[in-house]
Amino acid sequence: MSSETDRAEIIELFGRYADIADMKSFEELPRLVHTDPITLDFESVAGIPPMQAPLDDYVEVLRVSFEPFLATHHAITGHVVDIDGDHATAHAHVRAEHWTANENVGDESNRWLVVGFYDNRAVRTEVGWRFSHVTLTATYQENAHLLTRGVDEGHH
Repeated sequence: MSSETDRAEIIELFGRYADIADMKSFEELPRLVHTDPITLDFESVAGIPPMQAPLDDYVEVLRVSFEPFLATHHAITGHVVDIDGDHATAHAHVRAEHWTANENVGDESNRWLVVGFYDNRAVRTEVGWRFSHVTLTATYQENAHLLTRGVDEGHH
């Protein structure tokens, strides 16, 4: 494969990754995006220490975290991909918006905003490129408490 094809496939992983939450596609897409197991680092967003998890466990966390939102939109841009054989690093900018039902938040905003960067690692597998490590570094957030509101209130 050419480096241009590899680069395009890795960038496409970001689009599919966004669709997992935005389209609430928790069955097929995670397996088209991630290795099993997957290493995750969302410490800057949710305070969760970096960890390695079986893909099925991560999919359940995604489901519980994103199902309570009425809508989400992840814009992932500015991709910088460096390929070294069957391994790659992929840096991208992200602006992620997540909306709750207005009645759940009273007079406060119903949108959780996250702005930052992804610094992911990808590996070439027998079925194509997959993210083996996902690191999200949030540089700005608004209304981060909305992430836990739906889960705490049992809205899954």
